[in-house]
Amino acid sequence: MAAALLLFRAGLGRPRGGSAVLLSKVLLARPAVAFATTEKHRPLACRFHTSPRSLAGSSAASLHWTAERAVSVLLLGLLPAAYLYPGPAMDYSLAAVLTLHGHWGLGQVVTDYVHGETPVRLASTGLYLLSAITFAGLCYFNYHDVGICRAVAMLWSL
Repeated sequence: MAAALLLFRAGLGRPRGGSAVLLSKVLLARPAVAFATTEKHRPLACRFHTSPRSLAGSSAASLHWTAERAVSVLLLGLLPAAYLYPGPAMDYSLAAVLTLHGHWGLGQVVTDYVHGETPVRLASTGLYLLSAITFAGLCYFNYHDVGICRAVAMLWSL
């Protein structure tokens, strides 16, 4: 309260010939709406949302984030296992998990850096096409050639 009085006495709260800047209706409208909710017993941080209320309860984004982390952790265990136990099952597992990991990672690049409806659709279509070709190519390599595990072992032996 004392700080507000000091602002008004110094003339900072009200420009000459105008209304108070700090107490204008534009600045007070949104906080007033945020505090008018019926959730008075929830902490202040829980009352503010950056997404619309219709999307705030959605668990799809949370499940996707959890799946991305699970695939990353799976890769941490799958890579040493592929070295220790090479074989067709490990080759196809690596093909699937590496393709999914790359698809989700490049999907975040598209989300962050591609803007506009048409460019986003084109980039997403290109990403799905790239992921499908990558998976098909890795499966072809596993079936018709030495496989991912043996190919990496051959590269390390050079």
